[in-house]
Amino acid sequence: MKIFIGTDHAGFVLKEKLVTSLKLQGHEVIDKGAFEYNEGDDYPDFVIPVAREVSKGGDKVKGIILGGTGEGEAITANRFPNVRAVVDYGKAEAVVDDESNIIVRSRQHNNSNILSLGARYFTEESMMEAVNLWLETPFSFDERHIRRLAKIDAIKIE
Repeated sequence: MKIFIGTDHAGFVLKEKLVTSLKLQGHEVIDKGAFEYNEGDDYPDFVIPVAREVSKGGDKVKGIILGGTGEGEAITANRFPNVRAVVDYGKAEAVVDDESNIIVRSRQHNNSNILSLGARYFTEESMMEAVNLWLETPFSFDERHIRRLAKIDAIKIE
């Protein structure tokens, strides 16, 4: 799988570990930065390049973005056509079953293609659990989900 990754300073340390782990798993990882820790950097500078690649990459690519909460990062990514970014705060371990797991639902129902992680809420281990669950969960291809995504894709803002 080709995966684009980007973060600001808040997720820098976790991103470095994520890039290494995903490469060891055999994924093609394209790091869009940050490439050094800079407390004054701005997340859109790293999220926009990831979202742009996912927007034009179709089902062949995915993106992972990190930030303090992941919220602003997801808002930025979702401005791009064909991007469906979902936020996770690392609470998957508190979920009783897959039916109520936001990562599973985001893949099965919404075919999410960018995972936005709230870096302040993750350990390296919990981050990798969330990322692997997201990457391994397929889209359901249920007619109702395809229909709903088509309606979203058809939105034209005038």
